[in-house]
Amino acid sequence: MIKTRFAPSPTGYLHIGGARTCLFNWLFARANKGKFILRIEDTDIERSKQEFLEEILESIKWLGMDWDEIYFQSQRFPIYLEFAKELVKKDLAYYSEEGKAIILKVPPKIVDIEDIIHGRIRFDTSTIKDQVLIKSDQTPTYNFACVVDDAQLGITHVIRGDDHISNTPKQIVIYEALGFALPQFVHIPLILSSQGGRLSKRSGATSIREYRQMGFLPEAIVNYLILLGWSPKDNREIISKEETIKIFSINEVNPTAAIFNMDKLRWINGVYIRNSKPEELAQLILGLLQQNNYIKADNFDRKWLLDLIQLFKERIVTLNEFVDKAKFFFQEDIELEPEAEEKLLEKDLSKEFKLLAQKLLELKQFGSQEIEKLFRNFVAELNLKSRDLIHPLRAAVTGSLIGPGLFEVISLLGKEKVCNRIFKAAQLMESYYRNYK
Repeated sequence: MIKTRFAPSPTGYLHIGGARTCLFNWLFARANKGKFILRIEDTDIERSKQEFLEEILESIKWLGMDWDEIYFQSQRFPIYLEFAKELVKKDLAYYSEEGKAIILKVPPKIVDIEDIIHGRIRFDTSTIKDQVLIKSDQTPTYNFACVVDDAQLGITHVIRGDDHISNTPKQIVIYEALGFALPQFVHIPLILSSQGGRLSKRSGATSIREYRQMGFLPEAIVNYLILLGWSPKDNREIISKEETIKIFSINEVNPTAAIFNMDKLRWINGVYIRNSKPEELAQLILGLLQQNNYIKADNFDRKWLLDLIQLFKERIVTLNEFVDKAKFFFQEDIELEPEAEEKLLEKDLSKEFKLLAQKLLELKQFGSQEIEKLFRNFVAELNLKSRDLIHPLRAAVTGSLIGPGLFEVISLLGKEKVCNRIFKAAQLMESYYRNYK
């Protein structure tokens, strides 16, 4: 049976690179009806934190991945020590001068690695110094604990980033000293920034938790991670993890580095938002609205919120953009964007605004169709062109010059709020033209 593992260290949050490694291990196990194991590498007692562990586990679950078994290296110290002592007995390792650390004798030889992605990689161990297995504080070194765990847990495929290639010959020497069978090694090329360097915080090396806070959907992040190094044969760009499991092959991972592109991730997220039902988005958006004190959990019109989400879902690529673009629905006093203020004050339309507000107040059915009909008749009566009034009107009621259909916006804003804003805008125009023109 195929067994893979993801081995995060709880000394920091789960980032894009780690999430991609976790995903490829999970996909390969699930595609082959194998087992996926989570191993927490918490041997660094001082730097390992509970908050990081909780975030890593929560992020993996949020991305839709499950695990069959979980192990903690901190609970396995006696096992590592026993294996190290056995190597001392066999004269394959020795104690340090102070008699506390245990060090492996590295024999000079040529080590060949048959990597599934890169093919044969050759190392000369004469360039590797003797390897510490157990440190003087009795904690295991990374390479030793890694080998013991992978062998004992029956890991068949070690799938990890290219940055671990340099560790592999050291680990193979340990495998051979312990008499363990070697797993298949799969070193995935790293994810690089658009400039070709290592990912930095600015270029996308952000924690999964932060992407979640920015309003990305888990399905979109997983979809994007799938495409960072692998792609379906039909070159689709939108693919779920369930579909991927049916066709995923680790042998088809691209041997060249993947380039992280935030615009691509945003585009994919926008596709998932547009394909989501308003009810699904409402559950996610509601929390953001509550955080901004725009809405109370027990005091809102659910149908109104669903209509509002439907109005904006074609125009946003993250959930946070909804909160930003739709904030004028929840605010009493809106702030005019500079371009909107300029358009509003371009011409004194205070009389027209007051007349329009009065007619809107008298409108019995406040639906978008009724509002549009009233508006068209109004501009015709005054011998105006629609564009002469529609742009300043949008500025007055939304604070911006861009957004969804204005008549749908006015309908959802409601009669009282819209008319108050139109009257306020009329007063602003009067004051401006009285004092400055």
